[in-house]
Amino acid sequence: MARLAQTAGLTDIQQEILSTVRDFVDKEILPVATELEHRDEYPQQIVDGLKELGLFGLMIPEEYGGLGESLLTYALCVEEIARGWMSVSGIINTHFIVAYMLKQHGTQEQKDHFLPRMAAGDIRGAFSMSEPALGSDVSAITSKAVKDGDEYVLNGQKMWLTNGGTSSLVAVLVRSDEGHSPEEAAAKPHKSMTTFLIEKEPGFGEVRPGLTIPGKIDKMGYKGVDTTELIMDGLRLPADRVLGGTTGRGFYQMMDGVEVGRVNVAARGCGVAQRAFELGVSYAQQRHTFGKPIAQHQAIQFKLAEMATKVEAAHAMMVNAARKKDSGERNDLEAGMAKYLASEYCKEVVEDAFRIHGGYGFSKEYEIERLYREAPMLLIGEGTAEIQKMIIGRRLLEEYRLQG
Repeated sequence: MARLAQTAGLTDIQQEILSTVRDFVDKEILPVATELEHRDEYPQQIVDGLKELGLFGLMIPEEYGGLGESLLTYALCVEEIARGWMSVSGIINTHFIVAYMLKQHGTQEQKDHFLPRMAAGDIRGAFSMSEPALGSDVSAITSKAVKDGDEYVLNGQKMWLTNGGTSSLVAVLVRSDEGHSPEEAAAKPHKSMTTFLIEKEPGFGEVRPGLTIPGKIDKMGYKGVDTTELIMDGLRLPADRVLGGTTGRGFYQMMDGVEVGRVNVAARGCGVAQRAFELGVSYAQQRHTFGKPIAQHQAIQFKLAEMATKVEAAHAMMVNAARKKDSGERNDLEAGMAKYLASEYCKEVVEDAFRIHGGYGFSKEYEIERLYREAPMLLIGEGTAEIQKMIIGRRLLEEYRLQG
């Protein structure tokens, strides 16, 4: 089938990687995705296949055993994987955010210790900012680390950890008012936050002394991947598990990682929208009404035209945001725009495909029913549409500020 959203200017290596991933999706993910999703079953065989392909080390530098590829290559791979099943892309997303944060901000000892095993897929990453009582207001974090000799003692409850159970390394953002008076910490909360690297055993329950991962959160969609809480109760960590070795830098480290995450969410939106278009255009040529395929009715052709245009537009913005980050330039404006547009368009394309299916779209026998439940997560993950608009608006005012 001819495909939308082609990307110009790719190297032979990038094209080969994408072709390999596309074949894997078609053969190993699409045939089993809906069945596994309905059972809310972790796709262990698929994850093992991704590990064999080396995708857990895609963006990790070659010196640490990875492939050393760009964010663009990674985003295009995520787009392909999400086209097969969005939950699988979530499994590698948080892993890569943690690997990226380590690469950009970790000490040399931290890089040497974690990145080779992350590249091999032997360590799986998760990251945690959110808490039960807050959403987008990161400054309201209450989880705290207090220094005790050569260690830190962490207490608090975190929420919405993707890979919370299956991961073996969690990057967690907490308050650490070390070096700040209570007044300073209250006035500038972002400067009183630190990212800690927590090693743990995969699984649920008490996974190390002072750290508990309760059972999976039951979700409307985005099934298969485990989403959990994380409870720290007297969790002791050595000082060398502060990301970068210095406290007070956690917020900025996390925001750098989230920019990568927003490109990832945009790529997921593109992949899900592509699959919804494929399902819609295929069904429209098979379903007959009034003596002809519904694809020949003008109303359906209009829908298909709008859907395809949205897929192309979202893909172009996602590629632009990834290339901007790869260039070393600030990309929060482009990442925010791409995440906002791709998630909104994904929802609309999926709904149009759902409408094209008519009553059958409501049946669990049809794949579009799964996509209809998965798309809403993209409206929330890595910041809601409202948060993206705030970021976009502030950056535009910086760029277009009146002089004088």
